[in-house]
Amino acid sequence: MVNHTMMTSFYRTSIAVITATAIAVSSSLPSFAAERGRGGIALLRDAEAEALIADYTRPLLKAAGLGSATVQVKLVNDDTFNAFVADSRHIFVNAGAIIDSTTPNQLIGVLAHEIGHLAANHLAQLRTEIRRMQILSAIALLGGVAAGVAGGGGQAAGAVATGGLQFGQRGLLMYARENETAADQLALKYLDQTGQSAKGMLETFKRFADQQMFMSAHIDPYIQTHPMAADRIAMIEELAHKSKFFDKPDDPALKERHDLVRAKFAAFTRNSQSVLRLYPPSDTSLAADYARAIVAYRFADPKSALVRMDALIQRSPNNPYFWELKGQILLETGKPRDALAPLRKAVALAPSAGLIRVLLGQALVGTGDNQLTDEAIAALTKGIGDDPDQPVGYRQLAIAYARKNNIPLADLASAQGSFASGDIQTAKKYAIRAQESLKAGSPAWLRADDIITYKAPN
Repeated sequence: MVNHTMMTSFYRTSIAVITATAIAVSSSLPSFAAERGRGGIALLRDAEAEALIADYTRPLLKAAGLGSATVQVKLVNDDTFNAFVADSRHIFVNAGAIIDSTTPNQLIGVLAHEIGHLAANHLAQLRTEIRRMQILSAIALLGGVAAGVAGGGGQAAGAVATGGLQFGQRGLLMYARENETAADQLALKYLDQTGQSAKGMLETFKRFADQQMFMSAHIDPYIQTHPMAADRIAMIEELAHKSKFFDKPDDPALKERHDLVRAKFAAFTRNSQSVLRLYPPSDTSLAADYARAIVAYRFADPKSALVRMDALIQRSPNNPYFWELKGQILLETGKPRDALAPLRKAVALAPSAGLIRVLLGQALVGTGDNQLTDEAIAALTKGIGDDPDQPVGYRQLAIAYARKNNIPLADLASAQGSFASGDIQTAKKYAIRAQESLKAGSPAWLRADDIITYKAPN
């Protein structure tokens, strides 16, 4: 009989090894805010960064034959340079990858690589390969048991069993390395098809190759999920130089947007000393001023932060994210009514940004003015409609409906907020209560019914 514990250990070890190595360069406000994803990953939400990365991925997804509406990019609250795919619908990008990509092209190259994994369905294939390797390792384990019985001792059985596990693990790692090479080749293809340079992708891999030189001299290349850096870079470099777009520079407007998002992420996720080293007083760029305004906001100097935001708005009056941040600062420092004007301006400049519209709705609710409740409901409903994954939006909507004494819709909004947070039990409780008072078959009743009848996937 196969040792079930050992087989389970093999499966978990294989996943852990592949995830740990394949991820690296491969594989309470609704504005800039941290949240916990359902899978336990610490996520960030930010309208400015999400809009930028959507512009980066849209042409690449089209080239790969994937719909931009079905693939989402999630931002991870992690300072390391990292991007990975975890299923067929999501690409995860660490804050560190954004901060450390000095040009749009560097980050675009990493995104192209991850889209290559999605297009080639590598995760589904990897699961199949894991099952196959489990069977082969089981055979090796059975061979170990037979050797132990025939030889009358446990040493032979242990040796064959260990060899079986190593065989299975090496097979999986070899398969993962092949996937990485295939994703590189697809990334280069998508970049060429969309008229973009692969220089940034090459720069990123060379950077990590330099780091690897100090640690890989005595590492068995077969226990790495990726090809050895030199081999990988040689292939990328050869194919990249064949493209007529290799020396094509980044668009200046895109570069400015990229610089602003880099500054924003650095200022929101790193300590003040680190940020000021990146953006010293001698740096008078828009991005540097943005970073210093955020540092002032984060570290208890809101008056200075607002002065700096006004200066940024004067320099770039049509940037919706400057107006958004000014509104966020005012709201978070207890001035929701003062936050309305800048947030209304931000919504006017970026009408499809659900995160900003929900922030406006939160400010409207925060005033406590019943005359603004209808406007709050409209803003929150539209914001959630454009971006449903906002628990705070549903909770603010519940407050607004309660002020209108519409308790059934308040309960439904509470149910939707709990559901969006992953608290299914609480969501069902509120949905049952809401459905009791809603007209059977109405859109609201059906939304409640969807939550009540929801069954978590196995």
